Amino acid sequence: MIRLRFLVLAVLGFAAVVWGPALATSSAGSSALALLPGGLGASGSADGRLPEGTTVFDDDQPGVVRLEHELLAALRDAARDAAEDGITIVVNSGWRSASYQQDLLDDAVAEYGSEEAAARWVATPQTSPHVSGNAVDVGPRAATDWLAEHGASYGLCRTYANEPWHFELRREAVGGRCPAPYDDPTQDPRLQQ
Repeated sequence: MIRLRFLVLAVLGFAAVVWGPALATSSAGSSALALLPGGLGASGSADGRLPEGTTVFDDDQPGVVRLEHELLAALRDAARDAAEDGITIVVNSGWRSASYQQDLLDDAVAEYGSEEAAARWVATPQTSPHVSGNAVDVGPRAATDWLAEHGASYGLCRTYANEPWHFELRREAVGGRCPAPYDDPTQDPRLQQ
């Protein structure tokens, strides 16, 4: 069941980035989410799991309101401006509890066969910027593309080349340019234990 849950999360995450809102309204997307035990249902949860369609303005979601204050403020400013361009920024994942992060890591190890391989996609609870509220995964693809183009104006930068949905606040980038992303989390010196 853990492998199935991770596989469904991986497929839905990829699909959300590639196909965006079409998945949210498809019966396949709805039935796949229903397979996740206690996970990504309609109400979210205290561990940071978010229901489908969550935005940066959903103050009833711990995965949103427990984001670092400046990151959330920058995201909200960006979301307002993106909306003027017809783009809705959806939060697929924000703040996560350490136990939820560990669940994701365990699932990735089961899927990829080793901690080393899983580390390309999922950080440990001790190093994950999601656990500290300093990272957000967004979608759909139109939103990730919009943020890739305009994010530096708000200090919102892609951190990893292999995760185009993952953004973090880089205060030094505000109004300028984002630093080059790391190839994947294994190249990020902040995550080295």
